[in-house]
Amino acid sequence: MSPEPYAAVDIIAAKRDRHELTDPQIDWFVDAYVRNVIAEEQMSAMAMAILLNGMNRREIVRWTKAYIDSGETMDWSALGRPTADKHSTGGVGDKITLPLAPLVAACGVSVPQLSGRGLGHTGGTLDKLESIPGWRANLSNTEMFEVLQKTGAVICAASQTLAPADRRIYALRDVTATVESIPLISASIMSKKIAEGTGALVLDVKVGSGAFMKTVEQARELATTMVGIGNDAGVTTRALLTAMDVPLGRTAGNALEVQESIDVLSGGGPADVVELTITLAREMLEAAGASNTKDPAVALQDGSAMDIWRAMISAQGGDPAAALPTARETHEVLATSDGYLTRLDALAVGMASWRLGAGRARKEDAVQFGAGIQWHVGHGESVVAGQKLFTLHTDESTRFASALEVLTTGYEIGSESEISQRLPLIIDRVL
Repeated sequence: MSPEPYAAVDIIAAKRDRHELTDPQIDWFVDAYVRNVIAEEQMSAMAMAILLNGMNRREIVRWTKAYIDSGETMDWSALGRPTADKHSTGGVGDKITLPLAPLVAACGVSVPQLSGRGLGHTGGTLDKLESIPGWRANLSNTEMFEVLQKTGAVICAASQTLAPADRRIYALRDVTATVESIPLISASIMSKKIAEGTGALVLDVKVGSGAFMKTVEQARELATTMVGIGNDAGVTTRALLTAMDVPLGRTAGNALEVQESIDVLSGGGPADVVELTITLAREMLEAAGASNTKDPAVALQDGSAMDIWRAMISAQGGDPAAALPTARETHEVLATSDGYLTRLDALAVGMASWRLGAGRARKEDAVQFGAGIQWHVGHGESVVAGQKLFTLHTDESTRFASALEVLTTGYEIGSESEISQRLPLIIDRVL
């Protein structure tokens, strides 16, 4: 065996001392980790050095490329249609992918959507869809292509062969307090999306208490970094900064959010979910060079997006007509006074939903498909004493107390003048 061209400790020291890493150093470091030449503690040290000292755009682009090169890449050119995808950085009640993928497909652009599972207070798209009886998240590349060809949209789990370096490093970041690094977040998200082979990508970067990025400034930095990586890789990329100080829609959970998505595809649903879905759909169509096709607002109303939803669910083994799971136990929270819902905090709602069983604390945990929360009154709306504010759903009534403990910290009823200022739904656009 030929000797390795570098010593891992030298490259770690270079980043520790705030030096730029060269392209060959980055390529070797990531590849050597995948080959088990570099130990877990050495990659942990590198992740911490990157968190503390950052990377410039060239380094981030190269680190991302090294992730991509660690596995296979996909190619959808044989479809003969433009492709576009969307990635959300995660939030509470964020079910947008579910109506969005069939909606964009109804307007003439194919959507190969690789999604993930929830961890902690943010829900996962695959967990939501798995509440539909029979639906399968794990598809082979051939099956993915067949579903796309047949229906125009597919939502499924990323294969183990897509950016495997990222999968290993992500697990390491989780236990070494290095998740917050913008270079590593950007490389993690963008490597999978670029390897996925989509022609256009729209990023939904959430801002607020229920999001990973708490401030507009943090979110803008992340969005700008990811847009740069995507465009440098030849994927037309843009980002929207959107609000996650207040939860989206009127539900958080799995089956509850599927039902709300079906309401949107039926031409109804909460106004904020409809607005964000249509806005993101228009961005995806424009990025894919297909903005002169059917308008997404029309496709929601004429049933064409719903037709694709049913076809997509069926093609992945699901029964779109089947009854969705419901929780065995419910608990209602009533207003104790007249007034207005002056505050509704996304993080508190997300944590309460998680405590009811809708989410998981560890990757191996199971979720309850029927668990979650409905809020019957939106931020800033009037209430009267005795009116239903929330309905909590769970299979285990012992979970209500801990869910209520956190939920009660997340809302207030007061006078109209006390209504808290909330972020606009669409905060900014990054090209």
